[in-house]
Amino acid sequence: MATTSLRAPGRRSRAAGVVIASVFVLAGCAAERPTEAASPRVPAGASPVPSLGAPTPVAGGFTTPWSVAFVDGTALVSERDTGRIIEVVDGGTRVVGEIPSATPGGEGGLLGIAARDGWLYAYATTADDNRVLRLPLEGAPGALRLGSAQTVIDGIPSANIHNGGRIAFGPDGMLYITAGDASDPGAAQDTEALGGKILRVAPDGSVPADNPFPGSPVWSLGHRNPQGIGWDAAGTMYASEFGQNTWDELNVIEPGANYGWPEVEGIGGREGFVDPVQQWAPAEASPSGLAVVDGAVVIANLRGERVRVVSTGDPSATEEFFVGEFGRLRDVAAAPDGSLWVVTSDTDRGGGDTDEILRVPLERD
Repeated sequence: MATTSLRAPGRRSRAAGVVIASVFVLAGCAAERPTEAASPRVPAGASPVPSLGAPTPVAGGFTTPWSVAFVDGTALVSERDTGRIIEVVDGGTRVVGEIPSATPGGEGGLLGIAARDGWLYAYATTADDNRVLRLPLEGAPGALRLGSAQTVIDGIPSANIHNGGRIAFGPDGMLYITAGDASDPGAAQDTEALGGKILRVAPDGSVPADNPFPGSPVWSLGHRNPQGIGWDAAGTMYASEFGQNTWDELNVIEPGANYGWPEVEGIGGREGFVDPVQQWAPAEASPSGLAVVDGAVVIANLRGERVRVVSTGDPSATEEFFVGEFGRLRDVAAAPDGSLWVVTSDTDRGGGDTDEILRVPLERD
């Protein structure tokens, strides 16, 4: 699909969206979800898509930053390849601590983080697996430090690629975890395997009684490499996902639903699987972290080198910002002041010596 590159920060271009209601016949595409599972819920009625203002630097000097979590108004940043947790302080940074079990390699290492009730939760690739740890956050903002780690969930398969890695607390207080297929596509369709899934556990790692598969942390299946999750004000859950060669996806996530990988990539229209509500060619996307704010899903794109904004009311309404302006983009986080923080990701592909975080204001036309 055609897009227009943007040269001035804050300008935008309109991209034609591909929605689930569109009729597609895709050669080689297959499956999409069990008929007994509920259909995706997209709120009725179009909502306007906010515009993004001019970015300004928040802090720099990062090495492979991956995720941002806010604690009492202070931002913590994970670095994939160093295993460090960095605190942003008055435009500068300080090291809070390291996740010693994080073992960087390929797309693995220290990935997503989330904070809740005095704990820092961290998704880490270890020598044996991917796992979620939690560590007490000690001290006060500006002087935070990490306590001893506890394992929340382990045994998530790891590989050089497709480690997933995003974690976030949902409106229900449960911890949601994106797990890639770890180079084993067949695992995504196996409800007994943790790879190729979105997982849901209680903050202590126990399995909630209302999970769709009794005794299992599996919340949804059929994923290739999801790296962004978030919820709108109505509680609808969204997830961004890397496709292979044909389509990257934005999905509305329902418990127990099957999103098709490896049988389907993008909109397939096959009974038994859920189609995405939006899809993009990988060259224009490679969607990683996202934030759901102000009636829109805001997505950081790596290969596409842009921020994409998708209406929650009408996913065909999309806007693109900063195309090619700041290189690869790894994450978008909603800041306490109502702005968005956008994380660059050039150091992981030799595109620069350091990465930075940009502050982007939300604007209405």
